Amino acid sequence: MKKITLLLFALLCFIGSNAQEKKTLTYFVNDTTKLQLDLFLPKANKVKAKEKTPLLIHVHGGGFSSGSREYGYAICRKAAENGYAAATISYTLYMKNKKFSCDGILTEKVKAFQIAANQLWQATLFFVKHSNEYNIDISKIFISGSSAGGETVLHAAYWDRTLMNMYTAKLPNEFKYAGVISGSGAIMDLNLITKQNMVPMMLFHGSCDGTVPYANAAHHLCPTNSSGWLMLFGSYSVYNRILDLNGSAHLYTFCNGGHEYSDELFSKDPQKTVDFMTAVLAGEKMQAHTIISTGKTCQRDTYGFCD
Repeated sequence: MKKITLLLFALLCFIGSNAQEKKTLTYFVNDTTKLQLDLFLPKANKVKAKEKTPLLIHVHGGGFSSGSREYGYAICRKAAENGYAAATISYTLYMKNKKFSCDGILTEKVKAFQIAANQLWQATLFFVKHSNEYNIDISKIFISGSSAGGETVLHAAYWDRTLMNMYTAKLPNEFKYAGVISGSGAIMDLNLITKQNMVPMMLFHGSCDGTVPYANAAHHLCPTNSSGWLMLFGSYSVYNRILDLNGSAHLYTFCNGGHEYSDELFSKDPQKTVDFMTAVLAGEKMQAHTIISTGKTCQRDTYGFCD
């Protein structure tokens, strides 16, 4: 009995010594909105002495109408295990009780993108202001997101912040994200990505996604006479844009997969995000396309590499 007690005590000590520190913090408050994030900090022995810590900020999916920051716990925990600080944020679910499909209102869709991107900027600004308190290296801030979160991070990285800003407090003009990881995301205009503002990117997407297009198509594949018609450029188009600009990107294609793969590499294989961030910080350039079989078929597959 004494041996069992000692073993249990040792096990509890081991778990306690390896537990990650999680803090719930308020990152934005105004007269109508209060937004929080959950910050996972790496163990002290994972942080190099006298060095500040790189940071990953994650944005959950849910069509801008549902979901919660808890969706990002898997990727944040994995990042923290590997020496990164990682935060998963809440943001205004602007499309809740609104139509986000073909019969929706186009301006409402765009506003949902804008609000989420602005609140991601505010979360980033929170860490810029509190970098010493949380030991954050503000030159090494990555952003990631799935589905609506993927759309959010793409626009946050490439929109003109002066033009699209909604709040008084602003990120420094010279601020630039270290990299972007987007799961089944898309951007409204490829021309937003330029040689001057592009950053290293990791993208993953199902090639038969009928919600957020894998390449260039209307959101939800809506017909052109729809009130909610919105052209989007998905991961495959973004990847090729980066290659055209001779930038750094790694695309994972889930052949013939749909939108169900939007969180795949965050929830089931988060190490790939960690490996990407580590490669970026090491100065490695990547131009890679990894094709992953799903065993599915799709009548819309016209790319050839999924045959």
